[in-house]
Formats: sequence, structure tokens, C-alpha cells
Amino acid sequence: MTRNPLTLAVVSSLLFAVPLAALASPVPKQLSGSAEEFAQMRTPDPADSAIYSHSALLPVEISTREAGWQREFPVENGKVRFLVFSGNNGNWMLELQSPTGRRIPAQELSSSAQHTDFALEQARIPSNYYALDGLESGTWALRIDAGASRSLSGYVLLEGDPATELMSYPAHRRQVVGQQLDVVATLGGSAARANGARVVSATLRVTGPDGSVRSYPMFDDGLHADAKAGDGLFGAGFVAEQSGQYLAQVVADGANADGQRIVRTAEHVLPVVDASLRLASTEAVISARSLPNGRLSLDLPVVASKQGQHYRAYAEVWGTDAKGNARPAAWVGGMVTPDKNGLLSLGFDPRWITRADAQPPYQLRELRVEDPDHFITLASARSLGLDLPDRRLLGAAPKGIDEAMRMGPRPVGSEAVAGVGQRLILVHGYCSGGVWPAAQFTNASSFLDANQNRSHDQFARLLQDFGSTWNSFGTVAHSQGGAASLHLYTYYWSGLDNATGARLIQSVGTPYKGTNLAGILATLGSWFGAGCGSNDNLTYSGASAWLAGIPTSSRAKVNYYTTSFRSTNWWTNDYCQIATDLVLSDPEDGTTEQTNGQLSGGVNRGHTTGQCHTSGMRDPAQYLDASRNATMNANAAR
Repeated sequence: MTRNPLTLAVVSSLLFAVPLAALASPVPKQLSGSAEEFAQMRTPDPADSAIYSHSALLPVEISTREAGWQREFPVENGKVRFLVFSGNNGNWMLELQSPTGRRIPAQELSSSAQHTDFALEQARIPSNYYALDGLESGTWALRIDAGASRSLSGYVLLEGDPATELMSYPAHRRQVVGQQLDVVATLGGSAARANGARVVSATLRVTGPDGSVRSYPMFDDGLHADAKAGDGLFGAGFVAEQSGQYLAQVVADGANADGQRIVRTAEHVLPVVDASLRLASTEAVISARSLPNGRLSLDLPVVASKQGQHYRAYAEVWGTDAKGNARPAAWVGGMVTPDKNGLLSLGFDPRWITRADAQPPYQLRELRVEDPDHFITLASARSLGLDLPDRRLLGAAPKGIDEAMRMGPRPVGSEAVAGVGQRLILVHGYCSGGVWPAAQFTNASSFLDANQNRSHDQFARLLQDFGSTWNSFGTVAHSQGGAASLHLYTYYWSGLDNATGARLIQSVGTPYKGTNLAGILATLGSWFGAGCGSNDNLTYSGASAWLAGIPTSSRAKVNYYTTSFRSTNWWTNDYCQIATDLVLSDPEDGTTEQTNGQLSGGVNRGHTTGQCHTSGMRDPAQYLDASRNATMNANAAR
């Protein structure tokens, strides 16, 4: 397939070189939490954020106008729905052929076609939608002729029976240049395999940051990150030779529980970063400096190739009990920047030690230092020695856990929030603009970063800069804006920390656990150049990695709502966006599935039917609900 190098360079680099240097650096919080949070703060199991796919996104490559393109595909339940993406210059002629040779010609197919967009906010890919019922089950063939079209390549997105899903996930998180990246896949887990569903063959199709495409056969031999040979789990991998965004698509042919042929795909967005930081020693004892304010600075010697770059860090502080058994004390972390002497310092309150009654010797465990945009581990250590001051100098055990223990000391002087007044900030989402009806909110201002693609960290820093006009503010946020607000409150001091009122952060339609649209849109965008590019923070695996650094105390500040389409009756297909309905699991709002709009530890304010993610969908946009907006306005912190 021919590629447009300029388009690919723009799409793959959007989250690797976003110009935010002009903004004043926000003051990071010095985070800590109790040992009870260890489980949710540790690196997540990749399988927990697997894609479950009942669809297949198949590349179309027409070698010559005379030869056309043909692909066999299964009709599993007597009906088929599919999208054809041929680009702005595409006007393809389609023909279907049944297992018995019956043909459905282009004219008949065209009469049932609908023009629609496969969209995530304003990132939209035009397509033609087809839906046919009353078909004989079995293997059909789809033929595409380019005719007079100038487009000779594109994609077909085919919906399969949701009863059989492909489960796929990256079996790693160290997405660093020079590392092996593995992807595994199976059909629906052990229960489906026990019922006879199986993958017969699978391929990993990888598009690199430079647009090159390579295919790797997947194996079930126990040698390709696929657990045991013959267990139904297939794997393949490749070495990331350059930084940027890779797209790894699993294409699996198999059989369902009835022995009928199926085809499924899963699309993974894999950002790869340079190894810009490493520990100076993995055996050094970490020293703890006593600071004038009574806190400690845990100083990690590092070697950093980028000056002024900040990172997300996490580590656990352990000691021993009176019997010499290991005792967890607390975790420590936050956004940190190495100093000119090569020390990466974590601020820590010694009251966590006295609270846990932890005795020496001490250790830092499960240390990881990640890039702040993709949360990819750059440096790590399972255990390091920790040299703390004499236990008798650490003071008495605290009566409770206060703000300073969780977030460090508030900024003072020139670092303090300098704005004046109170405000409610209305925040839009990824690749969007001002969506909230401002007239329905009082003492409010709209944040606007129109039609842009930002990581959660970049988004949060822009929001902090905008909010610095006021001394205090709360947020009402849509889609990614909810995650950006939570990220800001977690990692940086801002007017959010001065706000008063019942609800600090309120969100509607935020995919806190990600959306499957992100991977599919990235794959389509690698060819068609989707307007805003892809965002790995919005994928299932990217969202899981981000959430692994968000403590319970921060999540509790979020009040969130979810919505979905209005169900009309049991015999019709209900949806918000007819194109994305082929890949999302019900109930969903056209972008966010209800199950993936949940935030564990947040305050769930309820689910509403008859509202979709954004305008232009079948039901009204979720942010136009005047009643809910009035409730959020009345309860908002400012």
C-alpha cells in the first residue's frame, strides 16, 4: 500500500513533539499514599486491558484496476454489516457472492448504502455503510472494483457475531527503542476455547512510524510470549527500531463454537520512546536528606539525556516489624525532574514511617520512572536499599493522614497560585472545541484548545495555565477533559486545590478506561490522515497505565456521569453512531462504552439513556442536558 510520508509523520509524532515549552512549569505535588493502595498503583497486568473484538478491519489493496480486490469472509448469523473506507476520491463498485454462487451486484448494494463517518469527536473518516439481512450463513466473497476511482487502497470494517470475540493485548509495557514488543491473542478466553472456538491462523501486521508495513506470523508454540504451546494463545513480536507510534494489528482466522469460519482483528497503538533516562546504579543505597520543613528527600542517582525533562515516578517504602518481618509503610511518587547533579528526588513525609511503625532496615521497592505522556517505564528496580535518619528523629505517629502527607507542602511565595477570584471552568475533550452551553452555567469560563490532540499530561498543563487567571476553580468536563482534570488535580498544584464546594471535578462521557475507537481510528488514520491523529492515552492499555498512578484520594474528587442511546424496541438495532456501533459493546454513547466510562474510587452520579457522546449522533448530545447541567452548576466547586 502506498503511503503519504508527510501524513504519517504528522499522525505518528503528534504526542512526541507538542510545543508546550512556552507555558510556565506548574509546581508538582509530592505524592504519597498508604500501603493499602499498593495493588492499584503497581504496573497493571496487560491482560486486564485487553481488547475484546467482534469485528475485523481488513486492508484493501487493489493491485490493478482490472484485477480488483477480493476477500472471503464469513456470515455467521444470517446478516452482515460492514463499512467501506475508500477515501475522498474513492467510488468503488462492490459485489457480494454467496456460498452457493448467488450474487448481489453493485447496483443492489448501492441502493442500501448510507454515507457516514467513523468518528472520535472531530477526528472523522468518511465511509459507506452496508447492512444486509436474510443471508445464508457460510463463507461469502466481497469483490471491489476501483472503476474510475483514483483510490486503490483503503479498508473494510466487518462486524461479526458478538458471541465470539478475539481477545488481544500487548504482552509488555517497556516500549523503548531497541526493545522487543510482543502481542498475543486468543478467541474469547478459556471458556470460549472449551466450547470449541479456536484460532486457526493469525498474523501481526505492524505499521511503523515511518509508514513501513511488515507482517509477522503468530505462533502457539510457547516461544512467542504465548504462554504454553497448544493452549490457543498465539503470539508474535518485533523489535522497535525507532521512536514514534507503531500500529500493531492482529488479524486472526478461526472457527466459532459451531465450527463456522470467523475472522477478527484487534488494533493496538504502541508508542515507543527513546531511553532518555536510566538509574546510575541498580545496587546503590538510596540516601534520604532531611529538609528544613521536616520532610525527607529520597535522592535517586540517574543518568538523563534530556535536560529539564520531567517524569512520572512511583516507589514503595518498606521497613520491618519488631520480629524482623517485612512491613509496608507507604508509596511515594509524582512528577519529578532530575537536577543538574543527576539526582531525581522524591519528596516524602516521615510520618508515613511512624504511622506504619516500620523499623530499619528500609527498602525502596517496585521503583519505576516513566515518561509523562505515555507512562512507559524507562528505569526500574525491584528493590533498593534506603538509608533513613534514625527512627528516634522521625517524630511521633500522626493521628490521621493530612494533605501534606498525601501531596506535600503547598507552594508559597512566587510559586503559589497568583490568580484572583473564583471560577467554574468548562472543559471540552479530545479533538473538540467548546461544547458546553455556557449560558447554563454561572460564573463560568470555557477552556478552549480547539481540535487538538494532547496527552493527559499536556492537556492538564494547558488547563492549569488557563486556570491560573483565578485563585480557585472547579471543572465541568466532557470526554478526555475529565481525565485531564483528574490528572491536573493529582500531579500539579493549581486553583483546583483552593476551590470550595461540593463537587470539585464533574465529568460526562469520559472514557476513564479507554475506548476501542482509539486503536481503529489510528489504523485508519495511518492511511487517511484522520484530522487530529491518534491518542494512546485513550486506548484500553494506555488508560490502564495512566490509572496505575492515580491514587484513591484523587479519584474521590471526581463525580462522573455516563449515557447511552435510547433503546426503542428489541427487534431493531439501536445505536448512537451507526459506524462505531459495529465495534463498541452495548450500552455505549457512540464513543464510550458504559463499562469503560467507570472510574473506580470516583463518585458515580448515574447513567442516562437517550443521550449520545456528541452532536450529529442519533440522540441529543450528552452535554446539552439542561437539567443535569443545572445540577452540576449548583453543586460545582469554584
